[in-house]
Amino acid sequence: MNNFFSTKKILDLQSQLCLQEFDSLDTNSSSQDLWHFIERNHKCNQLLWGQEDLARRNDVEPAEIVKNKRAIDQYNQIRNDAIEKIDEVILWKLESVILKDGAQQNSESAGSMIDRMSILALKINAVELQAKRTDVDSRHIDLCIARLQVLKDQRQDLAAALDALIIDFEEGRRFYKVYRQYKMYNDPKFNVNIKQ
Repeated sequence: MNNFFSTKKILDLQSQLCLQEFDSLDTNSSSQDLWHFIERNHKCNQLLWGQEDLARRNDVEPAEIVKNKRAIDQYNQIRNDAIEKIDEVILWKLESVILKDGAQQNSESAGSMIDRMSILALKINAVELQAKRTDVDSRHIDLCIARLQVLKDQRQDLAAALDALIIDFEEGRRFYKVYRQYKMYNDPKFNVNIKQ
């Protein structure tokens, strides 16, 4: 376990949030706290999940889908901003680490790994709900149970990899950088199709 944060606490927070319904990105932490950005990231992912499901409807007017698409773009922008903030906070906390000669750069940032853990938490929740359905046959239930174990294993593996990254960073063996997304689709300065 690393000395900076508990990956178990991250897993637990994300799993608990999956069981809640909300329509706000408000969090229970201070605005510059790591947990604020982890919670904000997960809430964006959860709200994105809902909007993406709504955007797949085929029984509504196209204008409804356009509203969903705009919400998806907005949440995705906030989600990516939260990933970058997670990375910034972690890197700020680890800035005194002296990297060893030959320290390896990790291709994925801690924020991106936390984001993937969040998405896996949402998938696990969705598959658990599918496995509890009473209006489907046993093959559907068996498929869900098999998928559920794979998803849980993937999430645990990712949490272990995150923990190892932070431990290696603390010991100067590995590091990562903030990878800026520079999303342009919401910015009229860069997307000429958006009318100001």
